[in-house]
Amino acid sequence: MIKEISIGLGLAAIISLLVLGYDITPILFLAAAGAGVFFLAKTRGLFSAKSFKSTDGAGRYQVSFRDIGGQDSAIQELREALDFIKNHQTLKRLGIRPLKGILLTGPPGTGKTLMAKAAASYTEAVFVAASGSEFIEMYAGVGAQRVRKLFQTAREDAERQHKTNAIIFIDEIEILGGKRGQTTSHLEYDQTLNQLLVEMDGLRMEDSVRVLLVAATNRADMLDPALLRPGRFDRRVKVDLPDKEGRKVILNLHTRNKPLGEDVKLDVIARETFGFSGAHLESLSNEAAILAMREGSKEICQHHFNESIDKVMMGGKLDKRPSKLEMKRVAIHEIGHALISEMVRNGSVSTLTVTPRGDALGYMRQTPEDDTYLYTKDQLENQIAVMMAGAVAEEIVLGNRSTGSAGDFDQAVRTAEQMLRSGMSELGVVCLDSLPQEMKHKTIAGLVKEQEDRVREYIKGSKHVFDKILEVLLEKEKITGEQFRSLVH
Repeated sequence: MIKEISIGLGLAAIISLLVLGYDITPILFLAAAGAGVFFLAKTRGLFSAKSFKSTDGAGRYQVSFRDIGGQDSAIQELREALDFIKNHQTLKRLGIRPLKGILLTGPPGTGKTLMAKAAASYTEAVFVAASGSEFIEMYAGVGAQRVRKLFQTAREDAERQHKTNAIIFIDEIEILGGKRGQTTSHLEYDQTLNQLLVEMDGLRMEDSVRVLLVAATNRADMLDPALLRPGRFDRRVKVDLPDKEGRKVILNLHTRNKPLGEDVKLDVIARETFGFSGAHLESLSNEAAILAMREGSKEICQHHFNESIDKVMMGGKLDKRPSKLEMKRVAIHEIGHALISEMVRNGSVSTLTVTPRGDALGYMRQTPEDDTYLYTKDQLENQIAVMMAGAVAEEIVLGNRSTGSAGDFDQAVRTAEQMLRSGMSELGVVCLDSLPQEMKHKTIAGLVKEQEDRVREYIKGSKHVFDKILEVLLEKEKITGEQFRSLVH
């Protein structure tokens, strides 16, 4: 309203001067120049136009801990920390210092932002969210000003809504709170972090609005030690990838509003999605619904989920069609992977296909036996064997190898290096930093060569099964693990 009145008065003054016969050219020039300078300064960040908006924790977009699956341990730890805010009278009586900050760490897509929103609902607090990149500008002082504005907004909005609690959530805090002294061009990053430290130090139990800072990052190693010390971020909550039971709970949450067919088995899907985050599983459920819509199906069936797993892992199907010779080579390559996979663990092959997806012309997908967090020497050797099987199969059946094995070789070398680092090589326990590069290379190559020879002997003895599997795979382009095993035996 004030802006419109000011514009109207300015126009009236200019018209009056024009009617009275004054030369208003200098006035128009100065006004245009001033407007240009103001606009340039504002877009460059000299005048902070950034405003932060709050959300009522108990409002329309309420998120509770019941809406988050697969993170029971993290939720329990976070809820215990939040109880300090809810029971502030007990804390005050016992002389307990309130928590000032909670840091959520973990891979992308595991639900850190959802947990922060659920924390606001749990404490009936005002929720103000920002990203670390919103505080960084090329001009000194702008970032620090925005940090002050963030805390001021949280307090003012809480008072306006008659609330005593406010939660500030900063995503990607490694951008704002990175280790100081790493940027030599200017000190804007350091000044912004210093202001955040000052604001956190200023949080008191006696404040009319109790402010809790919740931050999320997947790069905790980049944060400044001053930010992580007790008295600032008092709690670090690990939000990790869900296990098999957690994935099943997440799938139940994301499919509760979807019509599922009778053949859908969420426990099977959960077993085959090892390493998937909550975001992956949400995308998987959504892609399955899209596939069902394309087929005109009224229900989402198991084969829709199976196809969606491949799409989320590898990407969509490509239009490019390799030549017949290339298709044959790709099929032999994937059959080699599948044969050795079945050799080291019976029933491990889930899908075999020569349909191009993403960067791959074909692939063999395994069914994880169980969620595995520790690997033995035998398990790592078997992984290397499966990785080398595609190239060896091409060499034995077609007489030479192709460039399609480059990715397999990279994975095999990384796995062999992991064995070397874990003391599973002939060298025993070593320090990789002090190990000569030539000896390191020789040891890794020896580990890979040992498994390559093992694979070569097995494929030579199984060469007769290639023709039968090859014919079916090239015709159907995709076969299941059960179909593959029936062709082998």
